Amino acid sequence: MLLSEQALKKIDREVAKYPADQKQSAVMAALAIAQDEKGWLSTEVMEEVASYLQMPPIAVQEVATFYNMYNLKPAGRFKISVCTNLPCALRDGERAAHYLKEKLGVEYKETTADGLFTVLEGECMGACGDAPVLLVNNKRMCIQMSEARLDALIDELKAAAPNAGDAQ
Repeated sequence: MLLSEQALKKIDREVAKYPADQKQSAVMAALAIAQDEKGWLSTEVMEEVASYLQMPPIAVQEVATFYNMYNLKPAGRFKISVCTNLPCALRDGERAAHYLKEKLGVEYKETTADGLFTVLEGECMGACGDAPVLLVNNKRMCIQMSEARLDALIDELKAAAPNAGDAQ
């Protein structure tokens, strides 16, 4: 087993939300749990999720490849998705993304040498009025991201990372 007992228990809690014959309905939650534990979704991890949910591996892979919240290759400890859809772009989203990439020394879909940050171009996050908007690890939304707020966020995340200088 690639997933821990704790991860499987979390998946069981998600499965319990659906009728017994519809375990596959928990696939998105199961993938998120697996990714939280492993950092990314390898083919083997997706196959384990498929087996656990009693569904074809290709069906799990289809879900994982459709949504951009799933990492199909190793990513930095902090995945930062910057919204560049038109409303955010018109309200300095592109400028914020450029500043962030320059500050971290990466382009979109790249990870910093220390393994801490991966920067991605994100889709609409539903907070256009608070642009520029970004998501950290698919869970934390940050709004009105000026250069000063981006600096503070990066400093905060670096400080929160044990062994921040070590590559992952």
